[in-house]
Amino acid sequence: MGNSVEQFRSGNIMIRITKKELEAMTDGRHRARLINCLSGVKTAILIGTVNKENQSNVAVFSSLFHLGANPALMGFIVRPDVSPRHTYQNILDRGEFTCNILGSKFQKSIHHTSARFSEDQSEFKCCGLEEEYIDGFVAPFVKESPLKWSMSLVRVVDIPENGTHMVIGAVEGIFMEKDVRASDGFLNLYEIDPCLVSGLDCYHQVKEGQRYSYAKPDQVPVTL
Repeated sequence: MGNSVEQFRSGNIMIRITKKELEAMTDGRHRARLINCLSGVKTAILIGTVNKENQSNVAVFSSLFHLGANPALMGFIVRPDVSPRHTYQNILDRGEFTCNILGSKFQKSIHHTSARFSEDQSEFKCCGLEEEYIDGFVAPFVKESPLKWSMSLVRVVDIPENGTHMVIGAVEGIFMEKDVRASDGFLNLYEIDPCLVSGLDCYHQVKEGQRYSYAKPDQVPVTL
């Protein structure tokens, strides 16, 4: 599959996979794994929702992204409606959802939430997680999460090129263990050992990071 491109300088052989070859792949799962891995390692976010009958739901997403801090907005991508999307429908119906980060020791439970449970099943119960309700917010939080926040729906942007939906939400409240936040607002995620994911099924742990000073054109950044 694909053509080899010899790299004379390094001595390594690289594989070329063209757009035409991607489109011709008969194994959709193979293509999905390949393309999902290209964007690298992301934080596994458990999104909690509840439907019109107050049935709780929680599912893992790795597509959450920052949109702005003032106002505080975030977004994530929902895949095409080729099968029931309980999280998406619940957000449309109730207008609220929660985002929850769990430690890497919950990897199996996190991955299990990606299974196609029926609408009358709660992933909380099926995957060994506990739901929690805070400040009267209708959507459930994951009690085991040391860093979580509530979101209200702002808008949905349909993406016709592939049938996906970009869900944009506003941050309503943030809840975290006290040792996570530094005095300057930085969140030291290393302290909570967040679960990271690459592709569709590979989970990782984060290493302690190195912070640098604010980058300026005429100064070399220094370590903090």
